[in-house]
Amino acid sequence: MQNLTLLDRLRKDFTGLDTRYHLADGRETHRYYLDSAASTLTLNCARQVADEFLQHYANTHSQAHFSARIANRAYDWAHQQALNFVGSHHAKYIACFAGSGSTAPLNRLARLLAARRPERDITLVSLMEHHANDLPHRRHAGQVIHIPLMGKAPALGAIDLAALEGLLEHYRDRVNYIALSAASNVTGIVNPIHEIAALAHAHNTWIIVDASQSIAHAPLKLTDNGTVERELDVVAFSGHKLYTPGSPGVMVVRRDLLEDQEPDELGGGMVDDVSLSGYQVSQHFPDREEAGTPNIPGAVQLGAVLNVLQRIGMQRIHASEQRLLRRLLAELSAIPQVRIYGDPDLERTPRLGVVSFNLAGLEHGLVAAVLNDYHNVAVRNGCFCAHPYVRELLKPELWELDIDFDTDNAEALIKPWQGMVRASLGLYSTDDDIKALLNGIDDLLAKPDHYRIQYQADRDGNFHHRNFAVSTETLFNPETALDRALAHSGI
Repeated sequence: MQNLTLLDRLRKDFTGLDTRYHLADGRETHRYYLDSAASTLTLNCARQVADEFLQHYANTHSQAHFSARIANRAYDWAHQQALNFVGSHHAKYIACFAGSGSTAPLNRLARLLAARRPERDITLVSLMEHHANDLPHRRHAGQVIHIPLMGKAPALGAIDLAALEGLLEHYRDRVNYIALSAASNVTGIVNPIHEIAALAHAHNTWIIVDASQSIAHAPLKLTDNGTVERELDVVAFSGHKLYTPGSPGVMVVRRDLLEDQEPDELGGGMVDDVSLSGYQVSQHFPDREEAGTPNIPGAVQLGAVLNVLQRIGMQRIHASEQRLLRRLLAELSAIPQVRIYGDPDLERTPRLGVVSFNLAGLEHGLVAAVLNDYHNVAVRNGCFCAHPYVRELLKPELWELDIDFDTDNAEALIKPWQGMVRASLGLYSTDDDIKALLNGIDDLLAKPDHYRIQYQADRDGNFHHRNFAVSTETLFNPETALDRALAHSGI
């Protein structure tokens, strides 16, 4: 009961839940934030930890004074929270912070693993990947082959394990590693990552898991049954999708994959000695992998989030989200004009709190604009940095368009239809958020012609209201905010 109470209290402890905007019909309401798959809101209690740390702020890499010692201790604590969260309690794995999301760690890993086994010139990447876990491997890891998915578009499912095993057999001794998402950022569909790890290791292949879309929504451990065979070699994730905007990206990686190889980035803090004739790289992890001054406050805040989520229990958080997801899927599926992407059967194909859809005959940009301007429902539209996957999901209906693909303007004609609308859940999501989304969809479907004439589309497929516009500077202006802060401080 105590944990349930903590979960209920935590839902309301986020910055931005009461943010209000004026709408095109003259009303003013608070926003309904359903864009957590892009970035989550800030967990206030964790932000308070970072703010308190700033009272003692100093750089790491020194023990010379009180504040430096506090910074080192707090930064080490943040690393340990990342390790604890994925179930690593021994020295086999290390946690490293890098960049501002999973993109930096994944680029680093692609370069590093390609250099470790250059004779293995093939990398297998799932078809559903975000660009962050696709493009780095194309750039650094030799030939990339995309792993097919189960089912047929638009109801594609998880990775096709039989097809994956076939690729591993066909390219035996040439596959360096497999890169895949724990869950898709487009559909929320979950991959059987530990089963895939077992397949990979049977072929002496490593496995990189991008957990950015799953880490905040469901339990994720390095091994699901305690065996090495089903153990993940690397897990990467983004703090900004984990209730910590402004925090670094994270990779939890097997130590032996980094040893005996010069770090990818050089600079201060990762060397033991530098002379005019050379330098000596530190053997101490994770320092040697984190050149320069780190984002200490962001890491501490992220560590606090990871800690509090463990206190609640990820199983409990997952169960709560699944209830909302089932309602969202059921109610969207009951609307004849709605097409949902990815296999919607949760028993056959598990998914997390992400649902992408389109409304028949309405461009995704128009749907997102109306939901925002008239209902204050914040959703995202487009291809969500996963172009190949989205195009595969859309393939049947794109071919049904009455467009000559050989004409010069074919790309411009197809662009408004080459995308989806995405609603995604977070820890703070409620039944009211789903109700607002459904009301907005019902309203748009009841008056599609009325809403269409209110908008004009630009060449990028964005829809702009003809008579309603809000200057973002009137909502938030950094310089005006600074003036208020200075006045409040009496400066």
